[in-house]
Amino acid sequence: MSGDLHALEAWAGALLAKLQPAQRRAINHKVAIDLRRSQAKRIKAQQGPDGAAYPARKQRKEFKGKNGRIKRQKAAMFAKVRTAKHLKVKASDDQIEVGFFGWVARVARVHHFGQQDRLSKKGPAYTFPARPLIGINATDHTLIRETLLHHLSSLSK
Repeated sequence: MSGDLHALEAWAGALLAKLQPAQRRAINHKVAIDLRRSQAKRIKAQQGPDGAAYPARKQRKEFKGKNGRIKRQKAAMFAKVRTAKHLKVKASDDQIEVGFFGWVARVARVHHFGQQDRLSKKGPAYTFPARPLIGINATDHTLIRETLLHHLSSLSK
């Protein structure tokens, strides 16, 4: 997979080298936004970059109210983390970054690599199963290639 990324980088680099820095930055930004959408869509589907499903959440004890109904509804995993507010894009004329920054990066790192963290400030430690959030797969390679070609063809018109 690493060889494919280097081949894509060499191919795109040769095309982008012919453009002005401002044009490269604009195209890189558009590619990064498309890549962020792809990553968010995959996180929403709860799949890793390789297409494998995330391990299931640990079952929690539900709280029952006075009338016996369950108060807590099951929330989607990583619902807020996958939003554009937290899944950031940085694009310059020579590189693209899509990832988590700040405190969200720590939470994402714990889940991505399956590290140990506390459930609450003074609560027990828990080792989370690895749920890879960010990664490049064959579909993303195709998306990057198609987006570059689309934006390069629109510049030539």
